[in-house]
Amino acid sequence: MEPKVSFFLGANTPSGFYSLYDQLIDPDEARRVYLLKGGPGCGKSSLMRRVAAALEEAGEAAEYIQCSGDPGSLDAVVFPRLGAAIVDATAPHVMEPKLAGVVDCYVDLSRFYRREELLPLRGEIASATSGYKSHYKRAYHCLTAAAQLMEDNRALLSTPALEAKALKRARGILSREVKKTGRQPGRAVQRFLGAVSCQGVSCNFETVDALCRRVYELSDSYGLASGMLTALAAGCMSAGYDVILCPSPLFPERAEHLLVPELSLAFVTSTPALPYPQRPYRRIRLDAMADAELLHKYKARLKFSRKVTAALMEEGVDALAHAKAVHDQLEALYNPHVDFEGVYQEAGRITEELLSMK
Repeated sequence: MEPKVSFFLGANTPSGFYSLYDQLIDPDEARRVYLLKGGPGCGKSSLMRRVAAALEEAGEAAEYIQCSGDPGSLDAVVFPRLGAAIVDATAPHVMEPKLAGVVDCYVDLSRFYRREELLPLRGEIASATSGYKSHYKRAYHCLTAAAQLMEDNRALLSTPALEAKALKRARGILSREVKKTGRQPGRAVQRFLGAVSCQGVSCNFETVDALCRRVYELSDSYGLASGMLTALAAGCMSAGYDVILCPSPLFPERAEHLLVPELSLAFVTSTPALPYPQRPYRRIRLDAMADAELLHKYKARLKFSRKVTAALMEEGVDALAHAKAVHDQLEALYNPHVDFEGVYQEAGRITEELLSMK
């Protein structure tokens, strides 16, 4: 089985939940977007999986958008060739119609709750809902502290000389790998390739391997890759290629990975904590571009910061795991009181609509 193409459109960041859901699908190319509404345990993820499985069996490619809180759950699925998507349009990534009735339509799954059975559970549901939010608050505090230490390390080593070396290397790669097409400049769409979640710090490197045969691994211990990736993205777009620019979950304003599917070319940041697991096409050692004297001078400080950062990240992940446990309790309260047969019939209806668009 070929690896699935999976991304995230949300991230747990030091400033809270960061959303890229406005980039779910190009508005100019969108033909049908289903906005799922409904609370916990009502079958949103299950519906999306059913529809996606049916369409993939019919030969359609699907792009899976995982939940940043729980990567085992789906927040959206996109069918690029059809210009269609299904998305969990509830908080924290609320979405509303852009072209109501023409492209977007609501799908209210809350109608499948058996309300009369849920009423006696009101107190338990309210308690679980409150506890869930408090764990996220703790997680964001830990991520904030970790990000501040990581930024200190990056600032110590990010010199004009290093930036010049990285830019020179980027130009060399572009001259070798990216031929001008004569087309209009390409476009960039943003997707998170990784996440900080209840499962730890992760990255969907299998998505890279599914989309791109040639992978440049940027070996980077100190967050130095962003400038080089930005230059590579600009060069690819200037030559007429669309790119997928993947921000860092902790620093969403900075690029962490770059994919150019049309060229089957990717540039991935590989760190000691999260290394690229395959043999790369080429490896670029950004650490080696840093000033050797600075690395020696601040060796103890950098080592201490990495150790403390790892501990803070572990605490943040633990808080997210507790949030997931509470959310599981919440879903367990709701699940027995949902008409899942009705949910699956709705999935069948949506599947038929999408297949008719082929």
